[in-house]
Amino acid sequence: MFDKIALLLSIIGGINWGLVGLFQFDLVAWICGGAQTWPARVIYVIIAIAALWCISILFKHISIDPDGHID
Repeated sequence: MFDKIALLLSIIGGINWGLVGLFQFDLVAWICGGAQTWPARVIYVIIAIAALWCISILFKHISIDPDGHID
């Protein structure tokens, strides 16, 4: 469950960075009233923690049972 949440947050963060790179528009800062506000900073930290969690997903052993389901 945590893997999917972390992946979703990382995707959201990636989309936000894409908006910054393409259009110089920071969606998180816009929603929170600025990049230096405490709500924006909390969101940035949560997304950073999610990205760090996703690093662990790279090193997990994935097994497939005989029915083809991924564990």
